[in-house]
Amino acid sequence: MTNVSNESVEKVGSSSGVSNIFAALAVVLCLVFGYVMWDFVMGAPGNFENGDRNGHPLPGNFMGIFFKGGPVVAALVGLFTMVIVFSIERFFVIRKATGKGNVGNFVQNIQVTINEGRIEDALQECDEQKGSVANVVRAGLIKYQEVKKEGFSSEEATETIQKEIEEATTLEMPMLEKNMIVLATLVSIGTLVGLLGTVTGMIKAFSALATAGTPDSAALATGISEALVCTATGIGTSTLAIIMYNSFTTKIDKLTYSIDEAGFAITQSYRRFKAGFIK
Repeated sequence: MTNVSNESVEKVGSSSGVSNIFAALAVVLCLVFGYVMWDFVMGAPGNFENGDRNGHPLPGNFMGIFFKGGPVVAALVGLFTMVIVFSIERFFVIRKATGKGNVGNFVQNIQVTINEGRIEDALQECDEQKGSVANVVRAGLIKYQEVKKEGFSSEEATETIQKEIEEATTLEMPMLEKNMIVLATLVSIGTLVGLLGTVTGMIKAFSALATAGTPDSAALATGISEALVCTATGIGTSTLAIIMYNSFTTKIDKLTYSIDEAGFAITQSYRRFKAGFIK
């Protein structure tokens, strides 16, 4: 048991290291992508009057308008790209943890099978389902068989089985929450960076108006609209981030609840076994 646990810990540590490298690399690449999009795509001469990107954007050209939002737009595009990249990464990780079939149906089948005392059939279902939930349930079932052979009391067996399930959960579930902190951070950063871009844009607009001498309402309106681009992009980034974060958090909670359900069924089955209801 100790050897298996050590191997599992080493495996989790290795996976965590790879995940950290991926997260750091993804952040850098997304920011670089944001700058490339802002400088070379949005700032392409074809988006501006007379091909001069220091001038006004062509009427109705959103690429040119976004470019005029300033370098903060580059950071916002990078943040928005991060939300997409980490959402895709979390989607595949959670999907893998779910296993091949529906988790709800799997837990119900496991409960019925365990209540009938068919532990070997339950183990086979875990092997077919795969995923983190199935792995944790399988660990609990194996421990169930061990305590059954040892003839533990109901209290001892319940404590032993629950401890095994908790240890298996500790090894399987942390990867589900990996990088979730990134999405949670982007919820706040997106809006704040957007507001920063808007404030700096407004300062530039009013400073240009002050140095011009003669009030120019058209120039002021243009400057304000370009500054507000940052707010719009920041809000869009935060909105997508919070939707994805809440969605993934709900799925993780469902997986955790499924494990709790299966674990309760295993311990209750042992109690019935000690009472003589099943063999």
